[in-house]
Amino acid sequence: MVVLMGSGELTATMVEVHKELLKGLGDSPRAVFIDTPAGFQLNVDQLSKRAVEYFRSRVQRPLSVVSFKSNEIITPYAAEQAFHSLRESDFIMIGPGSPTYAVHQWQQTPIPDIMKKRVAEGGCLVAASAAALTVGRFTLPVYEIYKVGDTLHWVEGLDILGHFGFNLVVIPHWNNAEGGTHDTRFCYMGEPRFKKLESRLPEDVSILGLDEHTACIIDLEKEEVSIKGIGHVILRKGGAEIFFERGGRYPLDALRGEYAEKKWQRITKVSIDSVKETGTGEDAFWDKVHAIEKTFQDGLEKNVPEDATSALLDLDGTIWKAQQELENAEFISQAREILRDMLALLGTRLSSSPKSEAECLSPIVEQLLDLREQFRKQKKWQEADEVRKCLTQVNIVIEDTKDGSRWRLKN
Repeated sequence: MVVLMGSGELTATMVEVHKELLKGLGDSPRAVFIDTPAGFQLNVDQLSKRAVEYFRSRVQRPLSVVSFKSNEIITPYAAEQAFHSLRESDFIMIGPGSPTYAVHQWQQTPIPDIMKKRVAEGGCLVAASAAALTVGRFTLPVYEIYKVGDTLHWVEGLDILGHFGFNLVVIPHWNNAEGGTHDTRFCYMGEPRFKKLESRLPEDVSILGLDEHTACIIDLEKEEVSIKGIGHVILRKGGAEIFFERGGRYPLDALRGEYAEKKWQRITKVSIDSVKETGTGEDAFWDKVHAIEKTFQDGLEKNVPEDATSALLDLDGTIWKAQQELENAEFISQAREILRDMLALLGTRLSSSPKSEAECLSPIVEQLLDLREQFRKQKKWQEADEVRKCLTQVNIVIEDTKDGSRWRLKN
């Protein structure tokens, strides 16, 4: 299987999808997470740990990390270890980061061929969010265009899907609405830019658009494609598109536009404002949930506890109101899972924070005591006394014992 996720690969909406995928791989499938797309980020190891913890606590399956952060700096031995782990895996998951960075790191390695072979031999490849952009014939350089301002262009993709007969470009975050007042649909490109990008694709290439928190499961053995999650999937080519509903199952030819029961429809121009105005109640509910989730994440990252706490309370109120208004029970359950995720993340952050004033001060005080000890060994008594005096002035008491100097905060 090849599973493409528009986003939300480590959220409540995808828990059951992961469980179902792993269940189909036997009693003890070997699941791995490869960190390359985020290999350039300072928090890459935190992202990997989050994936491992998500699978342990939510999916209730073990997940190990295959680290291949950079083809330029990895040692030959470490690279071979990574290749071996991938060859031995049944379930390979790749997710957030930069798609072009990942393609650049993998193109001159065995990794793309390993992924193709594992799928062909019965394994499962899950490419989510940024990673979903890499598996088609071309890759959209999102960061370069949206953040840096590069000219509109495509780069060669890994074309893993092409190996299995699908001539596609994959676009996650199809219905993204983070821009608020400006259009960020079509993976942050917005409609005007995306139409120009479409025009630069070869005529035989189709676009597969994935809504956020939505999975497109391509089952090569059963020769079918199914849509799971809370959104939809769009196949788009030559000014026409085919719409695949969530919960639907279709033959594989549907992704080639060759399914008689799914007709191509001409694309009509829909503005971002009209999308907001005509959106379903479900869309409005999830828009609010995701906006709250973002506020919470921003509060944690910027160390603003008031924002994080307000977001928790806001989500609790949103869920309560939705329940009173008889919102879809499955959506309420998924929103509660997101709330639990947020609470668990807050607890993790609190547990990793210093537990006392003394713990906060310990690193610098210990360094100053080491400096004082060096002065004393050199018989620089005046300098040693100055260090002690500085510490005393900020209510730190120094006690010299036969086992060395100890310190404590003055009561």
